[in-house]
Amino acid sequence: MREVPVRARTAAVSTVVALGVAAVFLPALSTQALAGEGEVVVIAHRGASAQAPENTLAAVDLADELGFDWIENDVQRTKDDVLVVIHDTDLKRTTDVEEVFPGRAPWKVRDFTADEIAQLDAGSWKGGAHAGARVPTLREFLHRLDANGQRLLLEIKAPEQYPGIEKDVLEVLSQEQWLDRRHLRNRLVVQSFSAASVRAVHDARPDVRTGFLGTPEPADLGSYASFTDQINPRSTTLTAAYVASVHALDGPHGRPLEVNTWTVNDPEEARRAARTGVDGIITNAPDVVEEALGQDD
Repeated sequence: MREVPVRARTAAVSTVVALGVAAVFLPALSTQALAGEGEVVVIAHRGASAQAPENTLAAVDLADELGFDWIENDVQRTKDDVLVVIHDTDLKRTTDVEEVFPGRAPWKVRDFTADEIAQLDAGSWKGGAHAGARVPTLREFLHRLDANGQRLLLEIKAPEQYPGIEKDVLEVLSQEQWLDRRHLRNRLVVQSFSAASVRAVHDARPDVRTGFLGTPEPADLGSYASFTDQINPRSTTLTAAYVASVHALDGPHGRPLEVNTWTVNDPEEARRAARTGVDGIITNAPDVVEEALGQDD
């Protein structure tokens, strides 16, 4: 079935905003509270992407089989305004686009329709066992997470290339019932490297938990605390002092800001990150990290 473009749907963004105002007082659980006192949350980066093709349903399912609830993904928008789950802003690295559409360089996601992207093989680059995996739409991705009972750390990728994508993401989340009380309380965080994008999500839906990807200067953290619930830095920038300075501030939902660090795949690096006091570790190899932290069942 052909995906219907976000902008062609009849649900108005104003309705989305109104829903957000109605639910703004909903208490959100912290990510670490969901994992258990003292435990670091292990978040599967683009699914279990060390073993399965990233950002595919196969990677989501493998993370589920390994026992991991939290999935990180990347969302972009097609030429015909459908939201798809893919990391790179071009299709070359993880699909066979150069073979299927040889005359379409530079193969940017935004230059292809959803139907064209659906023709691409997004699994063979990871090995023959994954041949035929597809780039999922955001709706397909949400359906699979719901079926598996998983949670989502959704990254809005390169928002400067997709004006208005924040409202599009919120609209799809709303239509797929991901902005109901259950999801808002403990199953959804929206993040971006763009502070403007994170702020746009917060302004439109103050009840949605948000995260900023990066390492703001400690003196600037107070301004971020007005619109984001998480500061999510690269692991190489982490220190215990920095994590403590983030935790010292309350975010827009009245809870201490959280820290999820990325992308940690090495056991010793995982243990070092955990010693700094982070709330979560984003990793391609969640089973490796969990075992390194001594949290595997």
